[in-house]
Amino acid sequence: MTPNASFEAVLANRKILVTGHTGFTGGWACMWLNTIGAKLAGFSLPPETAPALFDALGLGSKIATTFGDICDEDAFQRAVDDFQPELILHLAAQPLVRRSYREPVRTFAVNAQGTANVLEAARKVKSVKGVLCITTDKVYKNNEWAWPYRENDPLGGKDPYSASKAAAEMVIQSYAASYPWTKGEGPAIAVARGGNIVGGGDWSEDRLIPDFARAVTQKESLVLRYPDATRPWQHVLALVHGYLVLLAGLVGDEPARFAKAWNLGPQDFRHYSVRDVLELMSQFWERPDLRYMDNPLPEARALALDSTMARNELGWAPVWGTEKMIEETAKWYRDFYRGPAAAHDITLAQIQAWRQGIE
Repeated sequence: MTPNASFEAVLANRKILVTGHTGFTGGWACMWLNTIGAKLAGFSLPPETAPALFDALGLGSKIATTFGDICDEDAFQRAVDDFQPELILHLAAQPLVRRSYREPVRTFAVNAQGTANVLEAARKVKSVKGVLCITTDKVYKNNEWAWPYRENDPLGGKDPYSASKAAAEMVIQSYAASYPWTKGEGPAIAVARGGNIVGGGDWSEDRLIPDFARAVTQKESLVLRYPDATRPWQHVLALVHGYLVLLAGLVGDEPARFAKAWNLGPQDFRHYSVRDVLELMSQFWERPDLRYMDNPLPEARALALDSTMARNELGWAPVWGTEKMIEETAKWYRDFYRGPAAAHDITLAQIQAWRQGIE
């Protein structure tokens, strides 16, 4: 354990239920939490990709797992009743913008109603002291202006994914106001909003880095949409680091400091485009054939977060800059495809390197 990672000491031996633990971010979060000795349970659909990080890391043997749909209120309530967690990290979501156009009703159900199911179960089980709900930078009403969004900017969303996440935030605000933790009527609730995540072990459909990995390994062309669009690229460990700090705060002496919405965005002042990211990936692995996509669905072109509050009040900051995180991501995939059995060690080594960089 790094000397300054006091949040890890708080979370050691805590009972933490992670929704969406079979997903990309869930895998990294559970790996870190398992490393520091947290007592974990997970509730999620089975992995929907092959390969899948959950399987590659062997998390099925490390975490008490319930396979279920977050939209099934009764099933989730039983899982919380059975485990009696102190904390819930709510990651389960339909996270893909383009899928949300194909499946809007399912997207709203998972992201908004699923969040209500989590908070309702947490309200009913008195062991739960805190819930951290994960949304996205896309909850903000996107005016495509030049300055970053702050936590008090208006929420909105034109596409089904963005709107469903903004709706989830309205659910969260309602539960926090209607069942305040200060009166013992519910858990303390925090929200974390991050940007576009990169990192090893993501094989989701229609995402830049997984598409790059598929193009390299299958010797296919990579079809790009909006190659010059900028995004707030950040490594998955930056967000997991922030999530763990917030979880620890919710069961600390001053939960009021943490029970609110937080931006967790990258610190680089330079804006990196899709093209920039692919150039960096190619430097550390291979370069696939790159082609442009005709008539893509509408998608926000410019998003940035102001994370001043998290830096000043949480002491949180990403350890790696953009170029370093892309390098580590490329190396993860490169080394995985050389020997998939090494996934556990590759992931653990990157977590340890991040922990050593925490100031």
